[in-house]
Amino acid sequence: MKEMTVLNRALAGGGEILAAKFGHVGYRLKGRANLLTEADLASQKKIKAVIRAAFPEDGFLAEEDENPGLCAGRVRGGPPSKNGRLWVIDPLDGTTNYAHGFPAAAVSIALVAGSELLVGGVCDPFRREVFTASRGGGAFLNGRRLTVSKVSSISKALLVTGFAYDRADKADFYCSFFSDFMKLSHDVRRMGAASLDMAWLAAGRTDGYWEFSLKPWDVAAGRLLVEEAGGCVSDFAGTHWKDIAAYGTQTLATNGFIHAEMLKRIKKNLKLQLK
Repeated sequence: MKEMTVLNRALAGGGEILAAKFGHVGYRLKGRANLLTEADLASQKKIKAVIRAAFPEDGFLAEEDENPGLCAGRVRGGPPSKNGRLWVIDPLDGTTNYAHGFPAAAVSIALVAGSELLVGGVCDPFRREVFTASRGGGAFLNGRRLTVSKVSSISKALLVTGFAYDRADKADFYCSFFSDFMKLSHDVRRMGAASLDMAWLAAGRTDGYWEFSLKPWDVAAGRLLVEEAGGCVSDFAGTHWKDIAAYGTQTLATNGFIHAEMLKRIKKNLKLQLK
């Protein structure tokens, strides 16, 4: 499959740049806690060059485009898609970690055609782990097939979450969910890289993950990894994302066995918080 070959090449190219520049770059702020480094830009440039050479008519939705975004299903901030195919790219997920010398960051790339995810992958250059998936073809880590965990209740689960860039304004809101799940589960982790959170869930290392206010490039590859490993991804109403613009607005990813239980707790907490 040519798309998978190109995906692997693009992941490798971006990952090599992240590894080479780690510990050697400064950063500037896009927002109060939203960082940008030279590595983000160099990784994205490399990834897009690899993909464009193979598929010149495909479009891009990449985090570091000048004006990334979606409007009525059309791409802004990059070359328009001529054929309905869109590569969704986060060239450095976990920039805050990366800029501080904390080795938890990744490259995340997915290909969407219309409303269908075709291929997706996450490259962790620090552990030399490459997670890939294709629709109907399964999910893999360095060539080994992945399956989600079999944990059947929150009480036996290791959960993961993250906090959006508005966390300074909504700290109490986000921490209410953290506190609730911390009391119910074995524990809750926060790594700071959504793509790795979902890739590790697909690998069975964790059992459930939730987060507010993510972007499509944060979760597109992760969604395919989780689903192809046998898990479930939805918003907090239990609805599966359809349009790419909806990806990440509310994210619940689980092994499937605890999905309904986590949804119930999230809905209950949302009602309490919105009173």
